[in-house]
Amino acid sequence: MMYTLGIDVSTTATKSLLVDETGRVVAVAAAEYDFETPHPLWSEQDPALWWDGAVQSIRAVITQAGVDPASISGVGLTGQMHGLVLLDAQGTVLRPAILWNDQRTAAECADLEERLGPRLLEITGNRALTGFTAPKLMWVRTHEPEVYQRVAQALLPKDYVRYRLTGAYATDKAGAAGTLWLDVHRRNWSADILDALDLPAGWLPPTYEGPAVTGHVSDQAAQATGLRAGTPVVAGGGDQAAQAVGVGAVDEGITALTLGTSGVVFATSRAARIEPEGRLHAFCHAVPDRWHLMGVMLSAAGSLRWYRDSLAPDLDYDALLAETLDVPPGSEGLLFLPYLTGERTPHPDPLARGAFVGLTVRHRRAHLTRAVLEGVAFGLRDSFALMQGAGLPPIRQVRISGGGARSALWRQIIADVLNAELVTVNTTEGAAFGAALLAGVGAGLWPTVDAACTRTITVTGSTTPKAGATARYEQAYAVYRDLYPALKPSFARLAHE
Repeated sequence: MMYTLGIDVSTTATKSLLVDETGRVVAVAAAEYDFETPHPLWSEQDPALWWDGAVQSIRAVITQAGVDPASISGVGLTGQMHGLVLLDAQGTVLRPAILWNDQRTAAECADLEERLGPRLLEITGNRALTGFTAPKLMWVRTHEPEVYQRVAQALLPKDYVRYRLTGAYATDKAGAAGTLWLDVHRRNWSADILDALDLPAGWLPPTYEGPAVTGHVSDQAAQATGLRAGTPVVAGGGDQAAQAVGVGAVDEGITALTLGTSGVVFATSRAARIEPEGRLHAFCHAVPDRWHLMGVMLSAAGSLRWYRDSLAPDLDYDALLAETLDVPPGSEGLLFLPYLTGERTPHPDPLARGAFVGLTVRHRRAHLTRAVLEGVAFGLRDSFALMQGAGLPPIRQVRISGGGARSALWRQIIADVLNAELVTVNTTEGAAFGAALLAGVGAGLWPTVDAACTRTITVTGSTTPKAGATARYEQAYAVYRDLYPALKPSFARLAHE
């Protein structure tokens, strides 16, 4: 039996996952760590934590599974996107990594938009947001010139682990698309962008398709991790692209929906498509010669958690949701806006607020609970609507994962709101599993990513829309769509209170 290893370098832990050639997960281990907030809006992490976490978790899965390291045919990497790791000419880390959720770069984003104008969206498929990598490096140039003068290499977080594993600088095209340096059409670094930012091309690593081999485990890394020296390490993918591979959302018509604290809608495309106003992220996929559009709502299952913790802390989720079973679709005219932490898609507005609209004396807690579930579903539908408007083919199936997906009621509501089949699959390890599949393709266990997904991923449950509920939600969604434009001026005024 041969195995592949997926490594997921996230914000809170590095997880390693060992998969056999049938797709069965045989061992999982994770090493947790914290990140730092040295100033308001800042978010930083010591890259050494990722490498130490990788060493611990790799050794743990090898021990758990009791496998010969020689039977591990390849390693795939995934992890948090958009972070900035700066190295000097000797490969030494120059400062703590600036993470995806760092918000210090508003001025640099405005500068980017001014320098490049509409070309930024045309080339990269994205507008300048504070989370992306390019404005972080611009911030370092302005505020830490002594660090900037020593820079020789700029990496994403998972690619620092790759460097420690192999000694090679490399990145995947999906992760690179989240930097604002990549030409999303040509799937490589944009000379126009780099020239406009006066950034040396040599600071950026070569880009590779997800299953491509980028290097091999070095003797030093083999000693540290227990892996066999010479084991191939493939490019892998950014966390959302690898997550999509992990649930089999690798071709047009099959969309991945992650219902976690945030909500992510991920749709694969066989062509580079860009939402005209930049309200969706347009990235390369981890699958060769495929792209994806992605919408992100900031408070999905996080909305339900806030609601439960604030208004029903004595109930578990099952008991809370059971109260809603007698409430009809539409919650008898009650709507919920899930903008509790601002919003990204379709309204890139940090000042947006949550709201219940339509309350009357007949509404009880059950109505409010169901309205929260429905409001999140409407927010997710916004992303689907933008994707259809960007020219994606009709959606045949939505593959749902994440903590919120455990609720049968919520799955039914989302299926009804989207008017699409919602399915669950047998894989629950997400991005790390996707990275392991990409490693298997690179090692020759499967001929293509499509084949790897077909052979290892199966549908375990299906939720189909109910015509009566879908019709009711069409009416409610039309009202929901009107609420943000009507309340936006009030949100802005409330931000100063």
